[in-house]
Amino acid sequence: MFEILFLGTSASAPSAKRGLSAQIVKHDEYRFLIDCGEGTQRQILQSGTGFKNLTRILLTHGHLDHILGLGGLMSTFLRWEAVDRLDIFGGRSTLDRVHDLIYGVVLRGNQPPMPLRMNEIKPGTFFESDDFTVTAFSVSHRGPDCLGYAFEVKARRPFLPNKADELGVPFGPERRDLVAGKEIMLPDGKRVKPDDVLGPVQKGVKLVVVGDAGKTEDLLEVCKDADALVIESTYLDEEAEMARQFSHLTARQGAELAAKAGVKKLILTHISRRYREKDVLKEAQAIFPNTAVARDFDSFEIKREE
Repeated sequence: MFEILFLGTSASAPSAKRGLSAQIVKHDEYRFLIDCGEGTQRQILQSGTGFKNLTRILLTHGHLDHILGLGGLMSTFLRWEAVDRLDIFGGRSTLDRVHDLIYGVVLRGNQPPMPLRMNEIKPGTFFESDDFTVTAFSVSHRGPDCLGYAFEVKARRPFLPNKADELGVPFGPERRDLVAGKEIMLPDGKRVKPDDVLGPVQKGVKLVVVGDAGKTEDLLEVCKDADALVIESTYLDEEAEMARQFSHLTARQGAELAAKAGVKKLILTHISRRYREKDVLKEAQAIFPNTAVARDFDSFEIKREE
């Protein structure tokens, strides 16, 4: 299971009720901050989630409304050492801009208060734990190196306790070894293979997060069968030409992508101040009913639907 907490959901500039782009994706003890718009550190504090384990920042692109919060965050860390390390991931041009912001404006010759690494990434899997991966993929927007991120729990074969009971497998390391794919021998000499107690392969939960985007055709494959898709909705269809001009999406386009890709749930964010939330929701739900429009501090649990 993944949980996504929205810290900022406004497009381009903050509104009275919406901050700039930032989300936290959680899985067990892992936490990833995706983008860091102006005011993100205050949103983190106001949400009550705090800075613990928030050591990985994934950037979708280098536009200021997605990175300016890094300056304030680093300034605070200079005075209050909240994390023991910080890894920032993004494309080359994005990291160049972040480097100028942090080292040229905030630090100005000083050293960061923690080990700080700028990690250039390209499309492909760049993070892997025992049970899930994070993969970057290309997104078409204004400028180079724009990325989205797919979080996916690894496929697994579920342990069948009833089968293990029938075969006399005791509780303890024997069951752990079988789950790990190892054959075991029982005290009476009988051998038990993993196939004897493991069910068919089950696909893991999949969450896809897209930042700003100008088209959806190139996102279809990566979004296929996702349990949840988070994507921008800066415009309504009535201003589709303006969306195309500024390389953004309409609510209709996001919904059409979700429908074509077989997504289970669609969550729209990056909402322009010119629209009412209910109008954004209405346009999307006419095409894809299981749509939500995220508000600041909304949290969603992403689980595998059978």
